[in-house]
Amino acid sequence: MIIRDENQADLDAIHKLVAAVQRPDEAVLIDRLRSDGGCIISLVAVEGNETVGHVLFSKITAPFRALGLGPVSVHPTRQCAGIGSLLIRTGLDQARGAGWQGVFVLGDPKFYSRFGFDPDLAGGFMCRYSGPHLMALALGRELPATEGVIEYAPAFDSLELGDVGRIAGNRKSRDRA
Repeated sequence: MIIRDENQADLDAIHKLVAAVQRPDEAVLIDRLRSDGGCIISLVAVEGNETVGHVLFSKITAPFRALGLGPVSVHPTRQCAGIGSLLIRTGLDQARGAGWQGVFVLGDPKFYSRFGFDPDLAGGFMCRYSGPHLMALALGRELPATEGVIEYAPAFDSLELGDVGRIAGNRKSRDRA
């Protein structure tokens, strides 16, 4: 298996994978982030000629250089094999290497805490998604700020708040990576 940056030839496979594993509107979200220039890191996991996983990091507005993690998608036949974890760790390493200072994620704290994400670290930030599923991770020793306003890319506006809550609440069953 190879983890690499997405390329133009991967776009259709990524869309199909995310729509099948997550939800169709999350595949559309990725397409919008890409077309709006909000997609910063987009990695695929490839086995042979098949795309078996994908992770996206998008730019968010914050008091420091920050990214939003998600969605993370792994083909159902390859879940629980560590592919999602490898994609996330590789993306975090790339973000750190590119000088990003922090990452926010909306998801299951039990899953994302294994990467160092902490809901308490996000607690001082105001966001339309604030709550127990919003977590932060410092890519250095600490976040440059512990409070302020964060805003996800405008493409996220296409998701209803109820959808986001369901997405975060349902991650537990899908994020076993």
